Amino acid sequence: MDTAKMEAGIRLFLEGIGPAAGPSDVAETPARVARAWADDLIAGYAVDPASELTWTDAPEGCGPVLVRDVRFASVCVHHLLPFAGEAHLAYLPRHRLAGLSKLGRVVDAWSRRLQIQERLTEQIRATLDAVLAPRASVVLLEAEHTCMTLRGVRKEGSRLTTLSAGGAWASDAAARREILDLLAPGRRGPTPSA
Repeated sequence: MDTAKMEAGIRLFLEGIGPAAGPSDVAETPARVARAWADDLIAGYAVDPASELTWTDAPEGCGPVLVRDVRFASVCVHHLLPFAGEAHLAYLPRHRLAGLSKLGRVVDAWSRRLQIQERLTEQIRATLDAVLAPRASVVLLEAEHTCMTLRGVRKEGSRLTTLSAGGAWASDAAARREILDLLAPGRRGPTPSA
């Protein structure tokens, strides 16, 4: 990443705002902004998501693995404004179990880039499939986009939901519905049978 170019671009942006930006208030802003973007907001470009996903052998007959409410933040490639929300992931192991924290690292490695949510959802699921080779996988993302809540139509509280399914959960609607019910936000475990 060329932080010097990023810094120069921010300087031009501030000059474009004009005197209203207050020159004494923004003297260090270009360097701060370049560091914030390079070190955090788009730090995912320096990470190989697949290398973040370590695994161990799955026990025989292992059932679905689900992880809900993995917080993420990203930046909209169209407006350079943030969007943030929760990722919900599930996979049906064939031979490999992912390290739990590694699933969160995969989400971060892809989300800390300029993104659209639809592509981000697919990239996370494709990484699960490539590394774990599960029998089925699904990724559901829900996020609030500031390009919709702070500008344009300004619809605060609006959330975008995207879904990507692979393997058995892509081809079997009933099985997909069952796993999505388990991943549903707010759900906290199996419902006891009567």
